[in-house]
Amino acid sequence: MAIRFFQEGVSFPFHQRNKTKAWIKDCVTQEGHDLQELNVIFCDDEYLHTLNITYLQHDTLTDIITFPYQEDPIHGELYISIDRIRENATSNAVPFLHELRRVIIHGTLHLCGYGDKTTAEKQKMRLKENHYLSLLAD
Repeated sequence: MAIRFFQEGVSFPFHQRNKTKAWIKDCVTQEGHDLQELNVIFCDDEYLHTLNITYLQHDTLTDIITFPYQEDPIHGELYISIDRIRENATSNAVPFLHELRRVIIHGTLHLCGYGDKTTAEKQKMRLKENHYLSLLAD
């Protein structure tokens, strides 16, 4: 099992790597999956926007794009825009780290098979996000 963190186009000091790795692993295990490999790539809006256009044909800004390569054991990548995380944290009046964790677990839940296209899926996703966020104390 490997969880790795990378940066693309941003300088972002992420100090809670080990704690976050254990938390992600626990989430995946609780969801009944095994984790083979997960790469988390922190980037800027421009980089993520280019990926969004190139691979998903979406000409919009987003906070995360999840690329699932294998379902079980899970192998995938999470591309996270630090620019979006900062803006969302401000607009939602939550700490940056809380918003970052929400987006990390959101992408992880996508890899576990959860969707967010319908209202019902969004509600279930939000409940799962809140559950896993509650397990991670500061």
